[in-house]
Amino acid sequence: MTRQDNDLVQASTPGLPVVRPRENFFDSLRKRLPKGALSALGLGASLAVFALAAYVLGKTLSGLSYSDLLNAFRATSATQILAALALSALSYLFLTGYDVVALHHMRTHAPYRVAALASFASYAISFNLGFPVITSAAVRYWIYSRVALSALQVANITVFAGVTFWLGMTLMIGIGFVYGADALAALDGAPAILHIIPGVLVLGGVLFYFGWVTLERRSIKLRGHTLDLPGFVPTVAQFALGVADLCCASGALYVLLPADVPLDFVPFVAVYIVACILGVISHAPGGIGVFEATMLHAIPAASHESVLASLLLFRMIYYFIPFIVALALLGADEGARRWATLREAIARIVEERSN
Repeated sequence: MTRQDNDLVQASTPGLPVVRPRENFFDSLRKRLPKGALSALGLGASLAVFALAAYVLGKTLSGLSYSDLLNAFRATSATQILAALALSALSYLFLTGYDVVALHHMRTHAPYRVAALASFASYAISFNLGFPVITSAAVRYWIYSRVALSALQVANITVFAGVTFWLGMTLMIGIGFVYGADALAALDGAPAILHIIPGVLVLGGVLFYFGWVTLERRSIKLRGHTLDLPGFVPTVAQFALGVADLCCASGALYVLLPADVPLDFVPFVAVYIVACILGVISHAPGGIGVFEATMLHAIPAASHESVLASLLLFRMIYYFIPFIVALALLGADEGARRWATLREAIARIVEERSN
């Protein structure tokens, strides 16, 4: 008799205690806390992060010289801007790979042009509007539904892509904390070991996850739906794409920084990731304000004006330009679909009249 059968016998036999299935920690915590407490805690954390960032940013901006800021813009070379544009394009190219690997893992076919449009548009729009789980899923569904993908399949793609993004972030912040410990210690004044220890723990967690999903087939349940986790090859692809995307995205800002910033790329990526995470927690669209405040506070430079100029250019190149391009592509795609429908209707009318 299995344990499950024994539990059923005990539950149905008079005089024996009823054995109930164990709840996981989060379900138990959710039931013990007052209704809405977790949402309130999340909202409170978001507001706290945003308020702190607003205070830091306001304090920094109050001491700025706007003439020096304009001079910092002028000091940015065309080569720096072109390099940032190229790295941003590469970052979004790697982002399209998130959806391609997800589709392959799900054994679902969609043309690359459809997957690329869905991925690029979903990220370009969600990066600017915020609430990426909702906005990116909505954009993806609008595009993938045209090739007969269901809402559940689109949800799985969105979850898979989100995991890919966070795997890259986790791996790189672990590497940054370990190999950039001395540089980070010089920034915040903490001993290098206080960066190495969490970095090693993060890398250990990454290694554990990699072994957990690759040594045996795994699946998780999300709101009643089962999601099969990837095996060895898709997981390696997830890490590779996540790291490549993150290095290109952070590199787009790094090349825009003034030459007097004494920070190597690896510790810079760690600072960049922390700023991104705080931006996500704040729920501000694209982390705007929070990201800038964190970077201004963390990056050492001769002047705040030069760093702020780099951040504003990065915001324009990596966020606003792709957002406009995504809207244009979606508009052109929708227009082409409507034109194709209109042509088919006209052709049918002409054929009927000719007969």
